[in-house]
Amino acid sequence: MTRQPLSFDAFDEKISPRPEETDFDRVVGNALSRRGFLGVMSFGLGAFVAGTTGLTRTALAATDRFGFEGIAASTADTITLPEGFAWKPVVLWGDPLFPDAPAFDPETRGTADTQARAFGDNNDGMSIFLRDGRHVMAVNNEYTNLETLWTAPETPSEDDIRKGMMAHGVSIFEVRQGAEGWEVVTDSPLNRRITPETEMDITGPAAGHALLRTEADPEGRTTRGTWNNCGNGETPWGTYLTCEENFNGYFSSSDPAQEIAPDLARYGISAEDWGYGWAQIDPRFDIARHPNEPNRAGYVVEIDPFDPAARPKKRTALGRFKHENTACTIAPDGHAVVYLGDDERGEFLYRFVSDGVHSATGDNADLLETGRLFVARFAEDMTGEWVELTPEATGMEAAEILIHTRQAGSAVGATTMDRPEWVAVNPARPEAFVALTNNRNRGLKPNAGGDETPVNGPNPRAGNEYGQILRIRPDDEDHAATGFTWSLFALAGNPEVHDDAFAGSGNITAGNMFNSPDGMAFDTTGLLWIQTDGNYSNAGDFAGQGNNQMLAGDTVTGEIRRFLVGPRECEVTGLCISPDRRTMFVGIQHPGEEGGSTFPGGGLPRSGVFAVTRRDGGPIG
Repeated sequence: MTRQPLSFDAFDEKISPRPEETDFDRVVGNALSRRGFLGVMSFGLGAFVAGTTGLTRTALAATDRFGFEGIAASTADTITLPEGFAWKPVVLWGDPLFPDAPAFDPETRGTADTQARAFGDNNDGMSIFLRDGRHVMAVNNEYTNLETLWTAPETPSEDDIRKGMMAHGVSIFEVRQGAEGWEVVTDSPLNRRITPETEMDITGPAAGHALLRTEADPEGRTTRGTWNNCGNGETPWGTYLTCEENFNGYFSSSDPAQEIAPDLARYGISAEDWGYGWAQIDPRFDIARHPNEPNRAGYVVEIDPFDPAARPKKRTALGRFKHENTACTIAPDGHAVVYLGDDERGEFLYRFVSDGVHSATGDNADLLETGRLFVARFAEDMTGEWVELTPEATGMEAAEILIHTRQAGSAVGATTMDRPEWVAVNPARPEAFVALTNNRNRGLKPNAGGDETPVNGPNPRAGNEYGQILRIRPDDEDHAATGFTWSLFALAGNPEVHDDAFAGSGNITAGNMFNSPDGMAFDTTGLLWIQTDGNYSNAGDFAGQGNNQMLAGDTVTGEIRRFLVGPRECEVTGLCISPDRRTMFVGIQHPGEEGGSTFPGGGLPRSGVFAVTRRDGGPIG
């Protein structure tokens, strides 16, 4: 048994193929030409960029806000940075987080027990927290490459399978600056691994619903574990939000002929898993025996990073889907607002508004317990509205909306999107940016629920393999407002290959081009940092784009500069900045996923968190 040689996207397509042709085939020919593209849209390409017109590839406003000179694309098997910057590993897959855990062994890759006390694999979203002079990092460990984790991928033992489980979840650990830079404090009492076996509470309006009850939990209020934790978020009250994304790939059926219920199929559940084999050692992952168990995954989990004894809480009020990240802010009236993307082709963009209000000095522990959940509908006139998902609007029970949130979005006619990945809220002005990473099915196939995916305003290209970045400005400068306006900050593309819509928007040049924007975060100065998880072939439509990368965008002028290029076959994902702004922590995931990297140590490739600093010790951004 080996891991499926497929991405999660390709796996979903394999188990749930959509019709090859739809009523929207007619738009494809039009959208593939620049003339047709501009005809489909009601405004010119320049209007996409920064909400302004007249911005061209040769007339971008030059600024010194960036603090670095943009670098060229690269295919080197290392982290490439501008002159004057350096990088250093902070923690790598398998590094011990506790004093009794052994050092990583590249020959055996450890055991299930050692992995449970070590940094997990394929880290993604991360945050750093400061309290009483102590820095604690919380880092998602999304999934693992079994060909690397297991020494005998064709014949894994039970311990191998459990080791794969222990490589998932969240790693929480204290860090400090030593003589050689940032390092893990292995003897800190704050260190903690949260894995697929960690007990946690199910909270919110869906807790206790019949769809969440199982033989092990007849009350439907407690569960074990979190996995495939992709993006993250943090709250103004100091908690960590970890997001369950492709949870479906871990369930399978002992009955290969089992007919999958439509509500499970909408989330990609099938009789086949992604090759992990968890049902072999834990029956809760066998949907033939426990059909409700998948309903207990796909949530945002809130964690107190400074209390190792605190139980994580699955916040059902934020809905159930393939969560990418959360972006939390406080509305003018004190309500917490959380933006949420569902990372699958043709799925939706959501927003949560809390019932309670934030207190700067009081207890906000349950602010995400209850609230109103909305889904976005976009209009061609560059306006939009948040549609509340209520029983009256959807025809569903209130708790059922939070368990079958995708179906609720379909019921109210939400706009199908090009895979909403990270959302970032600008600290300098009331606006949010959304990474729409790509969607090769746009205009060609419906989503998993049968909703058509026509070319539309925020998703303007059929067969979109490059992606775009969307800007949303709420009405009345209030993130809790019902209405908003929208524009496109950037259309990724390749102006060296294309002279039509796939060349990208005016702020995309031969010197900064990229594909598949994914992770995004603002720094305190208002620069938007953009990370990519796309095609790194450096050939064909992607010629000249090199390895995956990280860029910075000035959302006022529209200028974008490339700051970092990752090693071969990696995704650059996860970003946080030290409170003193002198260190940027960046995640490198799955280097050498196709066997073409030895990063970072020249041997077995290992994902990890890396500290990026200025050589002169100055602030970044």
